Amino acid sequence: EDREDRDLRAPKRGRGGYEDRGPPPQRGDRGPPPAHRGGGGGGGGGGGGGGTQTITVARRVFVHNLSYRVSWQDLKDHFRACGNVVYAEVMKMPDDPSKSKGCGIVEYETPQEAARAIRELADSELQGRPILVREDREDRDLHR
Repeated sequence: EDREDRDLRAPKRGRGGYEDRGPPPQRGDRGPPPAHRGGGGGGGGGGGGGGTQTITVARRVFVHNLSYRVSWQDLKDHFRACGNVVYAEVMKMPDDPSKSKGCGIVEYETPQEAARAIRELADSELQGRPILVREDREDRDLHR
């Protein structure tokens, strides 16, 4: 018996040498992510109870798809439309602090303002690019 014959009869193995049991579960199979406790439908095609979606966030939002020319002042000015911005930062490359990573953090005075920014400024345009806005998953206030 050669190696090829044995390989054809052996069960298929996935990552880590375990038997492959099909595709990994989708987001809907695992329940909502921890930052979205408390109601509403899922994002990206989920549905809900027909009402408005509840967004549970702390005071910070993460912004990505920023133009590399966007400064922290530009970010603060754009997000001021949804509330009192107390902090704004455009993240920089560690090896060259003059270069933007194309993402940033905006912190509001209240969680309600942050939730409003997620609802209203997602896919808004800043310096010619549609920006993406979500809760900051590393926000310390979420984990208290």
